[in-house]
Amino acid sequence: MLAIAMAIALAATASGCGLSFFFPVVEESTPIPEEVDAALEPYYTQVLSWDQCGEFLCATARAPLDWEDPAAEEIELALIRQPAKQEKVGSLLVNPGGPGASGYDFVADSIDFAVTDAVQDRYDIVGFDPRGVGRSSAVTCFEPAEMDQLLYAVPRSSRGSNEWVTGQNELTHTFGQACLTGTGALLANVDTVSAARDLDLLRAILGEEQLDYLGYSYGAYLGTVYAGTYPDNVGRMVLDGPIDPALGDAQVTLAQAQGLETALRSYLAACILAATCPFQGTVDDAMAMVRGILDAVAKNPIPSTDGRTVGVDTLLIAIAAPLYNAETWPVLDSVFSTILAGQAEVALSVADGYYGRTPEGEYDGNQFEALRAVKCLDYPAQNNVSTMKEQGRALLAAAPYLGPYLAYGDLACLSWPFHSERVPAPVAAPGAAPILVLGTTNDPATPYPWAVAVGTQLESGILVTRQGDGHTAFNKGNACVDAVVEQYLIDGTVPPGDVTC
Repeated sequence: MLAIAMAIALAATASGCGLSFFFPVVEESTPIPEEVDAALEPYYTQVLSWDQCGEFLCATARAPLDWEDPAAEEIELALIRQPAKQEKVGSLLVNPGGPGASGYDFVADSIDFAVTDAVQDRYDIVGFDPRGVGRSSAVTCFEPAEMDQLLYAVPRSSRGSNEWVTGQNELTHTFGQACLTGTGALLANVDTVSAARDLDLLRAILGEEQLDYLGYSYGAYLGTVYAGTYPDNVGRMVLDGPIDPALGDAQVTLAQAQGLETALRSYLAACILAATCPFQGTVDDAMAMVRGILDAVAKNPIPSTDGRTVGVDTLLIAIAAPLYNAETWPVLDSVFSTILAGQAEVALSVADGYYGRTPEGEYDGNQFEALRAVKCLDYPAQNNVSTMKEQGRALLAAAPYLGPYLAYGDLACLSWPFHSERVPAPVAAPGAAPILVLGTTNDPATPYPWAVAVGTQLESGILVTRQGDGHTAFNKGNACVDAVVEQYLIDGTVPPGDVTC
C-alpha cells in the first residue's frame, strides 16, 4: 500500500525527454573531489553530459550494480534537471515516493506539484529514477496481458483459506521468476540502502559537497536511510510524510490501515452532508456500509464491459487512491455510486490510474514491479500462517472496516527470488545537519505518528506538523508549512524548535 501515495497525481506519462539523444550536449557537470575506494573512483569521477530535452536537461549516470562489488557490472540512472531561474543555491534532488514512482516524470510532468515557485527560482531541481525504476536500469517482469491477470484476476478461494494461501504463494513465485528472468542480477540489488548509496553518488557528480534533498513518502524513507548512512553529507534535507524505519512490515500495514480508515471517516463526514452522497446516516453508519460493500464484492465480483472484473483488492485500491488528497474525494462518490449500481468501470479507471494502465491495455512505467522488488528486499517475510492469522486479527481489531482486506502481506514476498536481511531499527544520523521532518495529522498513507517517531529518532530532526487531511504537507496549500520549508531550503533558516501549522 505504500505506493498508493500520490498515485493519481503521478501516473507516469511519456515525456519528450525520451528524445534527448537528438539534441547536442549543452553542458557538463563537474564532480566534486571525493576520497573513495579505488573501485569507486570511476563512478565518483564521472562527468555528466546534459542534453536539452524539451524544457529540461537530461543525463544518464553510471552506478555499480552491487555496491559491495563495484568493480563488477554497472547500471544506469536517468536524471532530469530544471536549472535555477535566479541565483542558484544548489542542486535539490527530489523523489516522489512509491517505491517505484518515477522522479524523472515527477519533474518532467508536474514540477509545480513537486516544488514551489520560490524553490524553483533558487535551486536546480533534479529528478531521478531510482535503480529498478522507469528509465533507469529497471525491473522487468510481465507482458501487459500477464500484468492484467496478476493485478485484476479474482482468486477462486476465500481469503485466508489454506487454498488461497497456497495460490498466493504460487502467484508470487511465478511473478518473481518472471522478474528474475527479465531483470537478472539487478533484482537482488534494488534495496533502499543501495538506492541511498546511489543518491550519494549523484550528489558528488552533481558537484555538491552536501546533499540537498526533498523526499515525499517512500522518498522520505530513502532520505532517512541516506541520513543514517551518510550523516556528514546531509545538507538541507526535507522528509515529508516519512516511514518509521523501526517498524516491520506488519506494523507498517496496521498503521496504514488505521490511517486509511481515519481518512475514509473524514471523506464520509464531508460526503454525507451533500445531497449527491451515496451514504446516509452517521459516519459510523457509512463506515459499516463501506465494509458491507467490500464484503459483497469479495463474494460477488463485478464484471466490466472490457472483460475484466472488479474484485475486493481492486476496489480497495479504487477507494484508497482518492483519499490521498481532499480534492479527489469527489471521485469516491462516483466509485461508490457505480459499484452500488453493479457497474465496474469507474473503479477500474481509478485502479488503472494507480497502476499506470492505459486505455489501450499497456502499462506506463513499472511502478508495481519496482514496488514489489524493493519491498521484498526491505522487509523480511515470515512464513508462519498462524502468525499471519494473528496479525489479521490484530488488523481487524485496529481497523475493523478495511483492515481484514490488508492482511497476509507476507505472502507478497514469501516466494520471491530474494529475501530481505534488513533488521528494522531507528535511524539517529548523529552529526547530521538539521533535518526537517514533515507530518500531516490525518495522513492516510504515512500516519502522523511516523513523522513524530522519525523526528524524535533523528538527533537533528525538527518536526513540522501540518494539521489537516491528505498525504504529505509541502506545497499542498498550507502557507505556514511552505514558508518554513522555503526559508530552510533557500536561506538555511532552521526553526528554533518543532513547528505546528
